Amino acid sequence: MTMALAHLAQREQQQKLEWLDGGTFSVLLGKDDTEGKLTVGRFDVPRGEAPPFHLHTREDEVFLLVRGTALVWCGEEEHELGEGGIVYLPRGVPHSYRITSERADLLVITTPGGIEGMFRHAGRDLATPRPEGFEISPSLLAEASERYGNVIVGPPR
Repeated sequence: MTMALAHLAQREQQQKLEWLDGGTFSVLLGKDDTEGKLTVGRFDVPRGEAPPFHLHTREDEVFLLVRGTALVWCGEEEHELGEGGIVYLPRGVPHSYRITSERADLLVITTPGGIEGMFRHAGRDLATPRPEGFEISPSLLAEASERYGNVIVGPPR
């Protein structure tokens, strides 16, 4: 019987990426850290941050609103999510959210792992110099989404 390797990463070892609307996405655990089983990430985002309405073809997603408030869409249903609220989104279910508090802290877990590649493709590692005029354009986000099995089905809500 082989034993799986444990992985430990202190905060300063976790990759932090510039993300939509001036927010950040931290890769806490990626597929390479978990034998491909899951990705764990954390968003720190401002009021109004909202990804396009989308679905995942490769992974199921859970997100926990650690701090803040948001509107969440699962299919065509709209819900208010309060601090401590949690959402499970099976692959294939279109979804999105919009942050309604001043800032929000969201913990995201996907299984299997690998979605961090999309964030790395479209985002920018904060440990590197910021290129002049850097932005996550809709075309860059669409390219990253397609490469990692996400389907954008509509604009942000």
